[in-house]
Amino acid sequence: MNAVERHKQEKHPLDVIDDVYDYAAADLSFEEIEARAGDGEWERLKWAGMYAQKQEGYFMIRTKVPGGKLTPEQAEVIGEVTDELAAAPEKYGGEAQNELWGDAYLDITTRQDIQKHWIRIEDVPVMWERYDEVGLTTVQGCGDSARNVLGCPAAGLDDHECFDAQPVVEAVSEFFTGNREYANLPRKFKLTITGCAHDCAQSQINDVGLVPAKKEIGGSYLYGFHARVGGGLSDGPRMGSELDVFVPPEDAVEFTRAVAQTFKELGDRTNRGVCRMRYLVEQLGPETFEAAVRDRCTVNLPESGQHLTVGYQGDHVGVHDQKQDGLQYVGFNVIAGRMGGDEFAQAAHAAKRYGTEDASIRLATDQNFLISHIPAENVADLLEEPFAADYQPDPGAFARGAVGCTGSEFCNYAIIETKKRTKRWARELDERIDVPDDIEAIRMHMSGCSASCAQPQIADIGFRGETVKLEDTDGPNDEGDDLVEGMDVGLGGSLGVDNEFLDWIEHAVPADAVIPALEHLFDAYADDRHDSERFYEWCRRVDNEQLRTIMQDADAPVTRGVAHGD
Repeated sequence: MNAVERHKQEKHPLDVIDDVYDYAAADLSFEEIEARAGDGEWERLKWAGMYAQKQEGYFMIRTKVPGGKLTPEQAEVIGEVTDELAAAPEKYGGEAQNELWGDAYLDITTRQDIQKHWIRIEDVPVMWERYDEVGLTTVQGCGDSARNVLGCPAAGLDDHECFDAQPVVEAVSEFFTGNREYANLPRKFKLTITGCAHDCAQSQINDVGLVPAKKEIGGSYLYGFHARVGGGLSDGPRMGSELDVFVPPEDAVEFTRAVAQTFKELGDRTNRGVCRMRYLVEQLGPETFEAAVRDRCTVNLPESGQHLTVGYQGDHVGVHDQKQDGLQYVGFNVIAGRMGGDEFAQAAHAAKRYGTEDASIRLATDQNFLISHIPAENVADLLEEPFAADYQPDPGAFARGAVGCTGSEFCNYAIIETKKRTKRWARELDERIDVPDDIEAIRMHMSGCSASCAQPQIADIGFRGETVKLEDTDGPNDEGDDLVEGMDVGLGGSLGVDNEFLDWIEHAVPADAVIPALEHLFDAYADDRHDSERFYEWCRRVDNEQLRTIMQDADAPVTRGVAHGD
């Protein structure tokens, strides 16, 4: 049993929630918390949605938003709490007063969560009290349990939807949240459920992905789900395997419970490096895994029917007609997912001001958000609101596809800074590179380490943080050698019917060499493009060695660095 597993067995992780109230009331320091509860408490705090920041004494706290759907009242509370409690302390002013976002900002994540930084332990109960009033929670936002359940952010809005699966998302989330029986799994457990034909909820890279299907039963066609299992990224990326099951919506909670039970009983608890469910599916094989799930399921699941997914969209930026007559939703572009808490509250106010009583704020897996149920005649006024100035729904292709993880600013694992770099690079690339008019987005994802929080493996262009040693002109062992931030560069990833993980083309590229290299790549793409070929398709068609050569011909050569420690 590894150390983390031992700590989880010593005390049920959900018990830490009551402890947080005690720590806050006693105003305990980090040292005092550790002295009272032991070093395992930092792991258990994740079940309360809390990660210790690299700046001791402060937490990142994660709010779960099932399917990404928020009422304006919920979004308003999130924005206000961020503005009041997530401001950096004065002693960290030089690091935290961010010239791009100011202070007291929040991050929209690739799992439709909200993350806030600089939260003190004594302020967490205050936040929870405000959250309770509007039905929000941070419970199991982190930890080895069911994480936030993903869904289509346009659920119930778009005509490409086979059926509205948001009620199923909420039912599954409600079942797992606070459920002690399934809150201590071998590792994190990620689910996505959608009735959308475009699979923007990313079923292929989740532990469990339920996607729309229909099947003839008793002479009638019924809508339900097909299931994919064992997907994931990080150091062992794997696309989900399809099971031969048809899951009626009313059986989705029981099916996901049976999968969790299978993982709980058969998953590896000894080595955290291979504890994720995808390793279990790979080890058993999809057919054996399916049999194990059926054995633990209390309902008889029919075999699969007709698959209804037609591709992958993953993007709701822009102004779109809803299937409700006269209404539109507006997808705002939030580069790297970061915006001010006051701006998020303004967006909530605008939803109430310009929308119908059904207006909502929806978080998307590409770190953007949308506002729904806006009468068409009100859209122009909505776009004139102050919060919208930096998040307009008509961005350039790089800004539209830019995703960034937390990075070294706050994360203990990240090697490089990501948020500011992602925003600056996206804007600079939109100025310097002419992307074909029929390409709406170039997906550029930047992760600060190999953990893949920014999902680089599924991007057109993926970055993975490295520390790079630049060789001095006097020789590689000269004392003038410098260490700089850099990254591995990958090309050609996507989800959908032609899903593939990208290939890592170049390693240990100094950060200032990347943009010139990308300019060379896009010049070559423009010269060699076949018809309406997308960038990731071109990257797959061109040999990796040729792609590497194109990048190395850039003005700032990418070959002048080596990974530090190599």
